[in-house]
Amino acid sequence: MPHPLDAAAVRSWCGLALEALGRERERIDAINVYPVADGDTGTNLYLTLESAARAVEAAFDGHGSAGTAPRLTDAIGAMAHGALIGARGNSGTILAQLLRGMTEVLVAADGSGDALGRALRRAAASAYEAVAHPVEGTVLTVATAAADAAARCAADRAAGPAEVARAAHEGASAALRATPGQLAVLGRAGVVDAGGCGLVAVLGALADALCGEVSATPVAVRADAPLPQTAGCELAARAADGCGDPDGPAFEVIYLLEAGDAAVARLRDRLDGLGDSLVVVGGDGLWNVHVHVDDAGAAVEAGIEAGRPYRIQITHFGGAARTREPAMTARAVVAVVPGAGLAGLCAQAGATPVAVRPGEPPASGELLQAIRQARAREVMLLPNDPDLRHTAAAAAEQARTEGIRVALIPTRSAVQGIAALAVHEPGRSFDEDVVAMTAAAGATRYAELAVAERQSWTMAGVCQAGDILGLIDGDVAVIGSDLVPTAMTVLDRMLSAGGEMVTLVLGAGVPDALAERLERHVRARHLAVDTVVYHGGQHAVPLLIGVE
Repeated sequence: MPHPLDAAAVRSWCGLALEALGRERERIDAINVYPVADGDTGTNLYLTLESAARAVEAAFDGHGSAGTAPRLTDAIGAMAHGALIGARGNSGTILAQLLRGMTEVLVAADGSGDALGRALRRAAASAYEAVAHPVEGTVLTVATAAADAAARCAADRAAGPAEVARAAHEGASAALRATPGQLAVLGRAGVVDAGGCGLVAVLGALADALCGEVSATPVAVRADAPLPQTAGCELAARAADGCGDPDGPAFEVIYLLEAGDAAVARLRDRLDGLGDSLVVVGGDGLWNVHVHVDDAGAAVEAGIEAGRPYRIQITHFGGAARTREPAMTARAVVAVVPGAGLAGLCAQAGATPVAVRPGEPPASGELLQAIRQARAREVMLLPNDPDLRHTAAAAAEQARTEGIRVALIPTRSAVQGIAALAVHEPGRSFDEDVVAMTAAAGATRYAELAVAERQSWTMAGVCQAGDILGLIDGDVAVIGSDLVPTAMTVLDRMLSAGGEMVTLVLGAGVPDALAERLERHVRARHLAVDTVVYHGGQHAVPLLIGVE
């Protein structure tokens, strides 16, 4: 029996779509050859939908105490927002925009077949608008075909949302089968578009949710026939062979961004000049930015200039997209960092950064996902925070059960992480590299300058709200009223025991003049000590200091 297009149907849609992508994930990963043959489209779509499903469940939980269900507009809005904040990769980012486009129509419409048709039309149009350089034969083509088929069905006023959804699914399926003839890279590999394949699964789930019955029809991922489950690895090798661009960008950069429309317009132009596969989705002050670049730091810095980037993900493609080998390298480093600038710095050093916001420490699941995304058999994990020791240990333990060798480097500050990265050498043995990185981190004393939030007792005496606190190795050692003299005192205390190198990491909004004054102070008071300055972009503390 057909079901109405309401909040319950959205909830059912999320659940069925998640199940469908869970079944098809490895098959879709295996045919991922465009825009980069990195074998993760199915996984990215699944993770994006998982975030959307959690948001919908939260919307229902919020209404549970009142004994009512959320409205359609609340449920579809939650689904779109969840997808936006959890979007992974090029495909997941586009899926988030498709859902947002549907929301723009359904928030002001009933749940009729005509409304669903118009929602799918808006979804396809908004996805094209989000992609800097749309290419036919991709998920965009499949989305447009789905919208066209839905519109033709909705023209019959007697057609309900179930019939419109089924028509959209059939139209998308037909368009998917035609993609190898539209995009040469697909034709050479003998596969259909991976992102389009995922969208067909999602639309099939929508049709099933509204029709009240689950279709058993598999998603065809080959150009000519469905792919047997056992053929995945063989096809992955075939698909990657000759399909990657050896001169393509080295990094995938993704982040959420709080910014206004005008700033995002300027950001689009800047990122378009830095790389390719640019997709910027969202609106109302919150955006998800995706781009492939060679200079990951520049892409992050562009976000900092536009607004406030966070949840930064930087993935190094390595040779995965350019060779027949699976997307797996020998060794990688995963580092937790407190600011966007440090995330770019770590990426340039070859690490996979996990950028966090103040008061939002990463969960073990987030660190585990970063370890997985590093696609390495051996991983060094740098928590860079004493409070993350147990969280990082839990993530490392879980990764080991999956066959990944993980070493937890006991870094307690981002400056210790920088020191460890500086001596990282993938060419030597894993154990030797772990020892060298651990020794470098241990030989680095760390400090931070923070602003007291309230009156409290410290090891250096009583501080008042607004005082500048100088913490050395985690303990308050200096209390001052001004940032510069307090920082000078901290430096003098740290260098009294000796040191060869001072690292200064400036927080968000801290002027370069501060670093210049501290550099002059070090040169005048401490001979033969070098100073290096980084713009970390961290919001929690204005200054991080490391002494090696």
